[in-house]
Order: sequence, then structure tokens, then C-alpha cells
Amino acid sequence: MPLCRPPRPSRSARLLATAALAGVLALTAAGCGMTSSKGRNDDVTGSIGSSSAPPAPRSEAEWRRSLDIWGERYKRNPGDVDAAINYARALRATEQRAQAVAVLEQTSMRSPNNMALSGAYGRALADAGQYAQALEALGKAHTPDNPDWRILNAQGAVLDQMGRHAEAQKHYTSALKIMPDEPSVLSNLAMSYVLMKDLKRAEEALRQAVSQPGASPKVRQNLALVVGLQGRFDEAEKIAAAELPPSEAEANVTYLRQMLAQQGDWKKKGGKPVVQRPDTGT
Repeated sequence: MPLCRPPRPSRSARLLATAALAGVLALTAAGCGMTSSKGRNDDVTGSIGSSSAPPAPRSEAEWRRSLDIWGERYKRNPGDVDAAINYARALRATEQRAQAVAVLEQTSMRSPNNMALSGAYGRALADAGQYAQALEALGKAHTPDNPDWRILNAQGAVLDQMGRHAEAQKHYTSALKIMPDEPSVLSNLAMSYVLMKDLKRAEEALRQAVSQPGASPKVRQNLALVVGLQGRFDEAEKIAAAELPPSEAEANVTYLRQMLAQQGDWKKKGGKPVVQRPDTGT
């Protein structure tokens, strides 16, 4: 019996749905990714702006307000680094990726040595599928003698999208040395393992991630997917539904079943696992 999409899925269900990407080609496509139709609601790595940057908006309406506020400030002064970073952040969240790149490119010409700006530019380039340029920009966002775990995490995510999984995992490991047990890094590391079809190590990393206080909902959703990929469907459904109201739990389980059905199709075709692409942060 085919599985039907609920009429209005919950936010957590939509986040789970973003994991259903059609193999590695879709994993690396500029049009696919973590941003849903409701905007990027999970700030897994914190702000990449200055210390004065505001917390991430939590709804589409808040993102739209942020877009207006920072857009006006940027237009008044395109050299304002904080304005450019936060305006681009809102543009990315509302799926205006090319414009985000253009904004940060212009401001980077005025402030080529600003590390926070380089980090934002690198993430925007990655969102737009310009991975080589993204790595170059991210490389300017910190230094070997003073590495930033958020940038290492973003670099790992870009390398994974380029299919360079072993290199990506080295970056995640370095990030974890600076920020042990950081759930966003562990989740990216786990997805890297999935792409190498090492589901056991992926599950271990995700279980470690979900045990941390700062773990986002999508970390638990990734764990449900990885458990399901190993054929433990009942356990996967329990994980997907945990700590949610009944309506949201039902929607999450429905999406999980859809993704696992898609995974079965890819196995028949000899493809790679269907996973959500690693997250470069906001």
C-alpha cells in the first residue's frame, strides 16, 4: 500500500523529509539541501557573524523580517560586514542562494581579510554548489594555529559533497578535538560514514550526538534513518516518534517509511545510500 503525505506536515517532519535526497548526485546539487520551504530553522553551528549577531530566527515570518531589516541596512552601506553576513544568512534561509553569494562577494572585495566574512561567503558558495570556491573561502576563515571548529565542520561538509569522504572525516575529527561531543559535528561525521556505507559507525556517532544536550531534532531523525537502513524498522520508528506530540510523531514515522522505501529502490539500482547532505551551518 503506498504511503501518503500528511496534508500539513509538522516542522520536524519537514526536516526529516529533507533527508530524502536522490543519492550522491542530489546530495551535491545546489538545489537540494537543508533548507525547506519554511526556511532554515536549525542553526546547528551558531552565528558566523560578529559577537553582536542576533540569534537565528525560528520561523518563516521571522526570517522574512530579518531579510527586510538586514537588507535595508546592507543597501545603506554595502561595506557593513555585519549587515552583509546577516542579510546573506536570511537570503540563504529563504532559498535565494545566488543573491547571498553576490552580496558576500561584493562585501568581501571591500574587506578581504575579514575571517567571519570569509566563513559566511564559503557557506553561501557551498549552498550554491560552488564547492571548490567554497573551500578556498573557508580556508581564509581561520588559521592553522587558531582553528575554528565551526569552520572545520563546514570544510568537512563541503569535502563530503565533493565525494572526498576520508578528508572530510579528518576535518570532523579535528573539530571534535576542539569541541568534544558537539552534536552538529558528530551528525555530519555520521552522514559521511553513511556515504561510505559504514552504517555501524554512523549509528555510534549519532547515538553519541543525540545524548548531548544541544542536539537538534534532525540529529535524532538522522539516527532513525540510519537504524532503519540496517533493517531495524520498529526501533527506527520509535526513535523518529520519540518526544513528540502524537500528530507530529505520526508524520515523522510516515516520512521515515517513505525514505526507507526510496532507499530500497536505490539498492535495487545499485546506488549509494539516500542521506541528507552534511550541514555547513548558517
